[in-house]
Amino acid sequence: MADSARSLDDTARDGGRNGGRTGRFAGMGPFMLVWSGQAISLVGNSVLRFAFVFETWSATGRATALTTLSLCALLPQVLLSPLAGAFVDRVSRRTALQLADGGGLLIVALLSLLHFTGGLHTWEVYAAVMLLGSAAAFQFPALGASVPLLVEKGQLQRANSLLASAKSTADVGGPALGGLLVAFSGLGFILVADLVSFALALAAIRIVRMRGDDGPARKPAGGPRKKLVAEAVEGMRFLFRYPSLRDLMLAFCVVNLVMVFGFAAVQPMVLARSGGETTALASVNTAIGVGGVAGGLLMAAWSGPKNRARGMLLGIIGMCLSAQVAMALAGGVVGWCAAILVGAALMPMINGTMQAIVQTKVPQDWHGRVFGAVMFLSQISVPLATAVSGPLADHVFEPQAADGTGIFVVLGPLVGEGPGSGMAAMLLIAGLCGIAVGVLSMTRRTVREIDSLLPDIDAEGAEESVAHDDSGRPGDPEAPENPGSPGDPDTPDTPGNLGNLGNPENPENPENKALVEG
Repeated sequence: MADSARSLDDTARDGGRNGGRTGRFAGMGPFMLVWSGQAISLVGNSVLRFAFVFETWSATGRATALTTLSLCALLPQVLLSPLAGAFVDRVSRRTALQLADGGGLLIVALLSLLHFTGGLHTWEVYAAVMLLGSAAAFQFPALGASVPLLVEKGQLQRANSLLASAKSTADVGGPALGGLLVAFSGLGFILVADLVSFALALAAIRIVRMRGDDGPARKPAGGPRKKLVAEAVEGMRFLFRYPSLRDLMLAFCVVNLVMVFGFAAVQPMVLARSGGETTALASVNTAIGVGGVAGGLLMAAWSGPKNRARGMLLGIIGMCLSAQVAMALAGGVVGWCAAILVGAALMPMINGTMQAIVQTKVPQDWHGRVFGAVMFLSQISVPLATAVSGPLADHVFEPQAADGTGIFVVLGPLVGEGPGSGMAAMLLIAGLCGIAVGVLSMTRRTVREIDSLLPDIDAEGAEESVAHDDSGRPGDPEAPENPGSPGDPDTPDTPGNLGNLGNPENPENPENKALVEG
């Protein structure tokens, strides 16, 4: 194993010197090993989630219990992600990944002990799911910060897409495998299998060495380290400090909000318009999983658009057009499956490109905090949109669709007036709003030309910039103006030094003229 570790370490270090190597996945050996472990762990977690849903339903028979279970998994992951991201920046990337997977392993081990010594109670399942959600809060910022240490810059979109395809595979394959294991093996076998999946993920992390993973970030000179909460807030502020990152993140969050609002109505709409046919719903869910897997693999082979921001926004427009507008207007199972498959196939490109932008525009020392902030801002809308969409469907859209009143005077000919038409209208409106956000974002120069306005961080020059700028990002508008430092008017604008780019007080920056004049 030691020889394997040295071999993989050499591969990682030599990533920048493999120009003579050919093939789309050249130099990605260390990442592929970590990816394999994470993919197995994701499938194991998905199977366990399905088993928990089955056990909770069998014990209570109440839909509210399942909703509570979902919230127990989601809320800790979302609410703790900024703190988790700040913690990730305090330790080495390897340690962060090990803590995320090791925490999950300990929780599942405790569940296994409880199960084999006397059985699990419902409240214990809820508590365990909350703890697993807390461990998962570390996973996204830790992985997002680790990928640039495992692959070259040109492979980032490909690597992020492979991670997205692994998640899609787990989402579609986990419940199917979970159904078989629940029927033929029981919860005990599933718990042991999930333990093994966590162990494999940990083993992969232990074997691989990450280039440049030098451990905890340096403490601020001349004073103690800031509190964890303060560092978590800094991750939020970093995203809004630069107009390009701010506008891109706002577009991403608003689209996520309207997408979740619309997608919350997909399953009940399919059941209502198909007369309660579970096979129709199963077909749509399968199309989502197949589209996600196929999209991730295609993106991995392609490596993504050269103009990343424009490609991401076009992907958002295409996803809203297919998975929401076309889905709302389609009249049968075949149309629904085709529309949502295309939308699901575009999602890995959108998420992978967004992650690649953050990985190349944000200094490595800030990746944990910024990815924690991205997770929080993009996912905090999920419980809100989910909570609002149900009552709106039941008490506003469906009654109006049945009576042909309100907005259905206009939308009635498009979505019909039968059962499920109100939810189809919700999906249509959400899709149109998402398209509008994508188009408006395309008109914003800060987003459209993010690569010229905010050049990529020079990995070799970023460390030098940290000495001048506590954020580690050259051109920080809040950085002190030291001679020869980023922000100095005499310092040239280069990819490793943005000069006055992004400085609100610099009238020569075209994007900031409006701020000065306004």
